[in-house]
Formats: sequence, C-alpha cells, structure tokens
Amino acid sequence: MSRSTAEATIAAYYAAFNAGDIAGMLVTLHDDFAHHVNEGATRLGKAAFAAFCDHMSASYKEELQGMVIMASADGTRGAAEFVVHGQYLKTDPGLPEAHGQRYVLPAGGFFTLKDGKITRVTTYYNLTDWTRQVQHG
Repeated sequence: MSRSTAEATIAAYYAAFNAGDIAGMLVTLHDDFAHHVNEGATRLGKAAFAAFCDHMSASYKEELQGMVIMASADGTRGAAEFVVHGQYLKTDPGLPEAHGQRYVLPAGGFFTLKDGKITRVTTYYNLTDWTRQVQHG
C-alpha cells in the first residue's frame, strides 16, 4: 500500500467522523480491527467500535478541525493531529455532569493499516484538560 492510499483512508475515516457517519467510518476499517482508547479497554472488532460510536454520538457533538495527516512511505502506519471542537450533551458515567458545555481540545490518532483498511487506531487526548474545561464551562 502507498503513502497516499494510507493518507486517503485516514482522511476518509475522519471525514465520516465529522459527518456523523458511523457506517462511513466502518467502511474504512479492516475486519481485524482494534480501537485503543486514551482511557479504558481496547475494543476489538467493528461491532464493538460501532457501539462505542453510538454511545459517543449520544453524549458528545464533535467536529475535528485543523487536520494534519501523515503516513509512512510503505503506507502501513499513519498519524493525524487535529483540534476537537465539541459540546458535552449527555453525562457519561464517571465524568462531570453534562449541560451543554463546549470544549476545545488538541488530540491525535495513530494508525496501522493493511490492504487499504485501518487495522488499529489509537486515540490520544488530555482527559484532565477536557475535565477542567467542562467543569468550568
């Protein structure tokens, strides 16, 4: 796979995210997929990821801006850096109470790709910064 194919796949994944298109995100994923999150257990498979996305869509409204996507020359690894502009809609268990607070949070994702599809995404953001913003917002 080429660098440009990897970058296009990652761009399609995030374009679907910004459109609220979970099915579009799933199309970019390999059948052997793992979602490593900043906080919590790894989710294995598309079904577990889809359930996570459904939950997130109910609790948060987010748009990723300032997207920069990079990939290795062989197209097997990639990364993206962006800024999350979000609104906290519904209280997530163990987190502060939601009442429509807005937040702006630098974040990123790291990818492994195979056969033109994403096999792993690891998401990074600063939960302490997010918590501070929603507690004071």
